[in-house]
Amino acid sequence: MSRNHYPVIILGAGVTGLTLAHHLNKEGIGFKVIEKNDRPGGVVHTQSEKGFVYESGPNSGIISHPEVVALFDELGDAIKIEKGNDLVKIRYVLKNGEWHALPHSPKSAISTPLFTLKDKFRILGEPFRKKGNNPDETLAELVKRRMGDSFLDYAIDPFILGIYAGDPAQLVTRYAMPKLYNLEQNYGSFIGGARKKAKEPKTDLEKRTDRSVFSIEGGLSNLTAALLESAGAEHFLFGADNVTVELLDQGYKVSYSVNGNNESITSDKIVTTFGSVGLKDTLPFINQQQMDHLTNLKYARVVEVSLGFDQWNGRALDGFGGLIPHKEKRDLLGVLFMSSLFKGRAPEGGALLTIFMGGIRNEKLCDLNDEDLMQVLEKEFTDLMKVPDFNPSMVKIKRYSHAIPQYGANTGERYKAIEEVQKQYQGLIVAGNLRDGIGMADRIKQASLIAKEISE
Repeated sequence: MSRNHYPVIILGAGVTGLTLAHHLNKEGIGFKVIEKNDRPGGVVHTQSEKGFVYESGPNSGIISHPEVVALFDELGDAIKIEKGNDLVKIRYVLKNGEWHALPHSPKSAISTPLFTLKDKFRILGEPFRKKGNNPDETLAELVKRRMGDSFLDYAIDPFILGIYAGDPAQLVTRYAMPKLYNLEQNYGSFIGGARKKAKEPKTDLEKRTDRSVFSIEGGLSNLTAALLESAGAEHFLFGADNVTVELLDQGYKVSYSVNGNNESITSDKIVTTFGSVGLKDTLPFINQQQMDHLTNLKYARVVEVSLGFDQWNGRALDGFGGLIPHKEKRDLLGVLFMSSLFKGRAPEGGALLTIFMGGIRNEKLCDLNDEDLMQVLEKEFTDLMKVPDFNPSMVKIKRYSHAIPQYGANTGERYKAIEEVQKQYQGLIVAGNLRDGIGMADRIKQASLIAKEISE
């Protein structure tokens, strides 16, 4: 292998790129990873200050695919998985200014004040409704049809705000929530389907795919650091600017600049892992119409605020956190009780909380300066969390202009364009969060499947 030629070039060293690099190194396939930032992990970034350990980006993941379990097995003692404690099962939803635990069973759904009496009866009848026949049905349409308006407003809407910071009326179920879509299509109902699926035979990895919430001891950056070490840091190039890919008669040429110096390398295969933002500049050989379809993705804008308190005097932090339905007309999307879920996140007697603001339906908050933003946050936070004096020991504000992709009505168009482009340009793989899901588990699964595709 030439010093300037690699069988595979991976563009991006986020979770997708790192996981792919880990698998390729394990298989003995030569590769190079090119990353614009000066560190691995993409939006995953654990930081510490004043005794608080907080995340900038994802705060946790879900063990929702067997590929996640397999990766953790392969990393072994390089990481220490920390699963959320029993409090993770308690998730609060705000209704009329009061927090109520989100039901986790049909029985609790009947007793909760979150849903109307009419919809409680609808929930009982959910297993007997016929399945839908519109493959592009939105999540809002699906849930209203099967469960009712109040279930949409006080269960699904806050849930979607917590995952997508989005609007269920804009998200297409089969792309945004494929497991939910498949429960109805394959089994006829959500409730009955979940029970039937639970009884199906499973592999050992599937049995360990328990959908538990996880972090890594010391923070999620320890996961990306372990992946970097496993993949081999010598295969990575950080701080690369102006990355562009050029078609050759055989393969591809990747040009970039590092510290003002222009360089280039060639490859047989190119894998982009950074989503749709920047794709046009990176792949200029793709025609305009195809590129428009590839980049038709809307991203939610989000502000993430980490608050650290040396002494916590507010309401009991006795759950995963609280989600706030859009119908409540508040200026927070939700609050995560991070120090209650994972150890070592705050000093003894203190608390670390993560607050999210903005999202698809309240993007104007993202335009506020820090001072005005904190005024809005203080008003909401002191009311909702019963804090007598808003005097946090640590405040960290992080803004994301392209936080979370929204899998809406044009998703099928984008998926078709990806398929056509990859067929037209042999050796090009368009990956990242523009397809296959948005969570860390989805990134790990996607990278694992791409590695198998490359190694075959």
